[in-house]
Amino acid sequence: MTHTTVTPATTTTAPSGLRSLYLIRVAFSLIWVALVLATSASLVSRDRPTVIAAVLLVVYPLWDVIATLLERRMAATGATNRVSTINMALGLATTAGMVIAVFSTIGTALLVFGIWALLSGAIQLVVAIRRRRTVGAQWPMVISGGQSVLAGATVAATSASATSSLSTVAGYSAFGAFWFLVSVIALSVRRG
Repeated sequence: MTHTTVTPATTTTAPSGLRSLYLIRVAFSLIWVALVLATSASLVSRDRPTVIAAVLLVVYPLWDVIATLLERRMAATGATNRVSTINMALGLATTAGMVIAVFSTIGTALLVFGIWALLSGAIQLVVAIRRRRTVGAQWPMVISGGQSVLAGATVAATSASATSSLSTVAGYSAFGAFWFLVSVIALSVRRG
């Protein structure tokens, strides 16, 4: 859900560019979910991640950094935005943290993922609220950001539970894909 993309507040990113980026994010999330479910749905908190699960967990926050960078370039101002910089730094720190966590247990990886989801969801919420004035049609991203905060807190809080499993983050990502798709539709309707 967090999939935070940030545009400088002083510029306007074209809705068509956002739609394209959001569609790419939907595709990435759905492929990621399918791979997680196909390869590691049965892994629980105390298990060590498989190599495939570890790669998937490391790639997810890194992809968010790349998507944020793409959107920042799409704005084409060259201006540095503090919020997008914070989001990218958070994503890179999470990627590094995840590299360490995947050598431990699924529970440790879920804790790192949950904290990242909570923080990046908060950033997404702020960005969506700011962006609604310049781009509009941001209510799906507001809902997604809020949901990410709640989901992240839940994943982090339950990460050590014996019943907590890697499939939890697949559900989280699936909801993110859904909200990005709703955003594509909302931006298309607003344009038309």
